[in-house]
Amino acid sequence: MLIGVLGAVVIAAAVYGIPWIRFVLSTVSTDDAFVNGHVTFVAPRVHGQVARVLVDDNNRVHKGDLLVELDKEPFRDAVAVKKAAVDTAEADLQATKAAVRGIEAQARSRRWQLQQAIENVENQIALLHARVAALRKAKATLTLAQQEFDRTSKLVETDTASRELYDQRQASLSIAQAGVVQALADVNQIRVSLGLQEKPEDSADLDQVPPNLDQTFSSVLQAQAALIQTAAELGVLHSYNQSPKQMVDEFENADPQGDINRTFDRLAAEAPAVKQAEAKLEATKRDLALAELDLRYCDVVADIDGVVTRRNVNPGNDVQVGQNLMAIRSLGEIWVDANFKETQLRDLRIGQAADLYVDMYGGKQVFKGRIAGFTMGTGSTLALLPAQNATGNFVKIVQRLPVRIELEGYDPDKTPLFIGTSVVPYVNINKPPTGPDAGKFLQSNMQPSPAGAPAASPPGVDK
Repeated sequence: MLIGVLGAVVIAAAVYGIPWIRFVLSTVSTDDAFVNGHVTFVAPRVHGQVARVLVDDNNRVHKGDLLVELDKEPFRDAVAVKKAAVDTAEADLQATKAAVRGIEAQARSRRWQLQQAIENVENQIALLHARVAALRKAKATLTLAQQEFDRTSKLVETDTASRELYDQRQASLSIAQAGVVQALADVNQIRVSLGLQEKPEDSADLDQVPPNLDQTFSSVLQAQAALIQTAAELGVLHSYNQSPKQMVDEFENADPQGDINRTFDRLAAEAPAVKQAEAKLEATKRDLALAELDLRYCDVVADIDGVVTRRNVNPGNDVQVGQNLMAIRSLGEIWVDANFKETQLRDLRIGQAADLYVDMYGGKQVFKGRIAGFTMGTGSTLALLPAQNATGNFVKIVQRLPVRIELEGYDPDKTPLFIGTSVVPYVNINKPPTGPDAGKFLQSNMQPSPAGAPAASPPGVDK
């Protein structure tokens, strides 16, 4: 019987002991592990009074579900005020465009006035040349009349010419003298109108004028100043060093095809007053958008799928921006933080498979996992009182390093894991690592979010 019992013990040890020894030698385990997950704290983005609270602790919510509603009446009034401001800014813009159109018409008129002033001076100069030519013709006529009169006077004394012919020659001479006087008066009249001094008839420079008289004449300069003033209201800054002709040509050169109408239309659309009114309109529209955004923020919604916990808000509470109202623990973004001893890290690598035994399920449920990464430092490095103090004293204690283990095939609806519950992981060091960065200690780059994890949404979207 003793031999039989001993044999049974040996057989049992062989059947159960050898697999256990092989399991121990091929795995690394720790009892310092727990379930961890993301926690999103729910906070309002605007200050207001709570009107309704639609959830309570332990309620399961989905992304976008309404959790808390603030009183919207003050925000609706703010939106109405901003809409009125937008309407006013739009009316101001239309009025400004109409006023700028008037300035545009005035600028067109003054440009033509400047061009006309230049042309008038040029016409006066041409008329001066014509009057000088007429004076010279009148002087030539006078010379001829004088000669004919002198000849007739001699012939009358010898009775060769009649007295009637003498009278005719005398009258022609008087007319020629009056013509010279009239022509000289016309020349000096043009010279005076051009701002030049009067000259006697025998002057050789009667038709001489300054070469740039059409650019420096008073009426031209007056029209130029008026155009500069009006163009400035359209945003065109002319220099006083520019000549009037350059200013006139600048409006034509501003357009590739020389279309002055298109140039003035562009200047009217880009006038400073129009730009200012448009900027004011955009500012009011932005204020309206912010007011509408604040109105949407009165609905505090869930940003992730999960379970509500730590609710501390009730209807009637006055809440501030950023005040913690409740928390949502994620059901999908769950992992295990296993604190392995530093002596166990030699054989651990990213990608190694792990069997996870959770105390709340006992040994009946085994979760599958995979090492996802190693924390860059042991837990003692973040301790309030580290082992090595300022005096240099150091006590050698086996340190623990947090290792993150991702769950594979985890379904929270069937076998949910609660954050903080204890886990015993067994990492199989004999199986080859798999997945991204397999066989490494450090991840090469940022890992994508786990499948099914909610993506962050821009502020105000679907809210």
